[in-house]
Amino acid sequence: MSVASPHHRSTVMPTPRQQMMAQLEHGSLLVGGRELLARAPPNVTLRPAGVADAEAAPGTAFLGARAAEPSSRHVFSVGTLASGWRWMSLFRFKIWWMAPATGAGAAAVPAETQMLLLESRDEAGSAAAEGSAVYALMLPVLDGDFRASLQGSPQNELQFCFESGDPDVQTMEAVDAVFINSGDNPFKLMKESIKLLSKIKGTFRHIEDKEIPANLDWFGWCTWDAFYKAVNPAGIEEGIQSLHEGGAPPRFLIIDDGWQETVDEFKEVDETLREQTVFAQRLIDLKENHKFRGETCKNLGNLVKKIKEKHGVKFVYMWHALLGYWGGVLATSDAMKKYNPKLAYPVQSPGNVANLRDIAIDSLEKFGVGIIDPDKIYEFYNDQHSYLSSVGVDGVKVDVQNVLETLVHGFGGRVAVTRKYQHALEDSIAQNFKRNNLICCMSHNSDSIFSALKSAVARASEDFMPREPTLQTLHIGYVAFNSILLGEIFIPDWDMFLSKHETAEFHGAARALSGGGVYVSDKPGVHDFSVLKKLVLPDGSILRARYAGRPTRDCLFNDPVMDGKSLLKIWNLNNSSGVIGAFNCQGAGQWVWPVKDIAYVPTSINITDHLSPSDVESLDEIAGDNWSGETAVYAFNSCSLSRLQKHQNLEVSLSTMACEIYTISPIKVFSKAIQFAPLGLINMFNSGGALNDVSSTSDSSATTIHVRCRGPGRFGAYSATRPELCRVDGQQVEFSHTEDGLLAFDLPHCSSHDGDLWRIEILYRIP
Repeated sequence: MSVASPHHRSTVMPTPRQQMMAQLEHGSLLVGGRELLARAPPNVTLRPAGVADAEAAPGTAFLGARAAEPSSRHVFSVGTLASGWRWMSLFRFKIWWMAPATGAGAAAVPAETQMLLLESRDEAGSAAAEGSAVYALMLPVLDGDFRASLQGSPQNELQFCFESGDPDVQTMEAVDAVFINSGDNPFKLMKESIKLLSKIKGTFRHIEDKEIPANLDWFGWCTWDAFYKAVNPAGIEEGIQSLHEGGAPPRFLIIDDGWQETVDEFKEVDETLREQTVFAQRLIDLKENHKFRGETCKNLGNLVKKIKEKHGVKFVYMWHALLGYWGGVLATSDAMKKYNPKLAYPVQSPGNVANLRDIAIDSLEKFGVGIIDPDKIYEFYNDQHSYLSSVGVDGVKVDVQNVLETLVHGFGGRVAVTRKYQHALEDSIAQNFKRNNLICCMSHNSDSIFSALKSAVARASEDFMPREPTLQTLHIGYVAFNSILLGEIFIPDWDMFLSKHETAEFHGAARALSGGGVYVSDKPGVHDFSVLKKLVLPDGSILRARYAGRPTRDCLFNDPVMDGKSLLKIWNLNNSSGVIGAFNCQGAGQWVWPVKDIAYVPTSINITDHLSPSDVESLDEIAGDNWSGETAVYAFNSCSLSRLQKHQNLEVSLSTMACEIYTISPIKVFSKAIQFAPLGLINMFNSGGALNDVSSTSDSSATTIHVRCRGPGRFGAYSATRPELCRVDGQQVEFSHTEDGLLAFDLPHCSSHDGDLWRIEILYRIP
């Protein structure tokens, strides 16, 4: 009789449930039935993720580790990445913002990685083969008073950093530091993981459990690039009026930096230091500065009242920093003394300075920040927001949030302080404003992300920078990839852009797919309405897609900016159709890491790739029962219509900084004979966003398809056969029907029924 050795592996095949289980045995971490980590040290632990409904997610677990001595910062190795995996990282390339990186092997995983998505394919598996891939998700999270992040080492080890940010807050053990999950669909994996984590941790909520601000459905204007800090009441009125007169009325306004009462304590410094002190100014009062108090504008309330009543603005937001202003508050100011402020000097984590330093944090490290006592922070926010609300302001954009993680010595650490500030901010918003009107900005640390109980909107990337030509394509890459994580917790805000700019079409098309707000920062009178009218209806509303725009599955592990061969494809869903934007981001810029002294020279690169209706995830979700898999695909710029099965491909060829948007509409069969797919307003970037619903009625002689659609504009649909007639709100209209099946007619400028929805009837005679 033979005796099995301790390392003998049974030949009994594991059950499907056992294959899904995350297991750590003999230094090997298995997820989804495949080895993810090898040679994990003995101090590494794995604990099943425990909630009441964990039965529904058997593959979830937390990685942890134990140290020999307590410390406020640990770096634990968890082993090497097993062969056959490639990864996509979302990491903080500077203290404020995340960016994507891709690779294989642990050594190249950047410091401050806050999400690591990995893919392993069968040897015969291809990118198009469903079921051939296993995806693993590693999310470093918050564990008690500590926060985790991932990084690689020169020894090709994957590590997690575990830190409190306060030397007085120490531990020997990380228990629930890195969340692990796996699945065969990366987008479902992200959604299910974030939902489960929100239940386990209880410190944040999934976006589906939050109130969505109403301003997101309206076109906006931000004063920043129009005026920078020189913003003033006359300029604000002029900018709103010029947009209104051109047919793109802004219903949402952000009055950005420049309205507050601040002081520059360093104006007498040597001229060589002036650039460094620009971020060290401090707030001295909660009310508006002298520019908003005078003969033409008595006060902020007078301005807000005027722009709402005279110009039809529905929502006014004011900008402020999390700590009041960039340099915090002036501790000696009479108005600020009640909040017990003190001057503190930022101390950055080694992870922050491992990538790119930032001029703003360098300035604050030198000149300090006036930080409010955490026990007084709700009072501070409530005082400011109650004043703004009293003068008609509807909400706030809160900037410079991540600086807080560097100012927590003596307050209990970065996690505890961030959570206290974030929840105080959210409570003040709920107390003083309607509809959860808050935009979080410069908030890409996991401390803030995983403390967002109510916050529903967050900026998705570094600023749009109109004077930096090599950053334009990077911006689109940032926002799309960052939305993979952020889009499960927030509506990602892809930032403002300029409508009159060499990249306006490129940026405008991306904003149409973002699922978030659409707003510009044009100077008054400097607009391109041919771009704006592809985004904005005459009433000032926009056609917002249902989810956060994200890269298609076949783009997740490519480099759409630097590999010289990949297009960036971004997908989203509307009520009755999907949408894909194809963007050539190659040649026009380079990722800003590693830092190089050599100036980058943009070049033009033509990229040919393929696009498929199956690139739209969850298309079945809107196609309904008995869908055959056939789709109508309409290309916005070329105005071409194709009929494709779900897994068929369409060739796409684009030059640098060019883009194309494709509406993907499932073809449905009505009365067993009428093949029809609505496209929406085909003169708009996101045409399908105009569609509300589609239905049909039939009798023995005719079938009528009923569509409710917003307008005005050119309505389009795929129709295999020519209809007998088309009506809009009961009135017969002229229509065209081409050989490729494109049915089109105009929707007028005003509707008399159902608010802003036209009632469309398309009648087919049954022979």
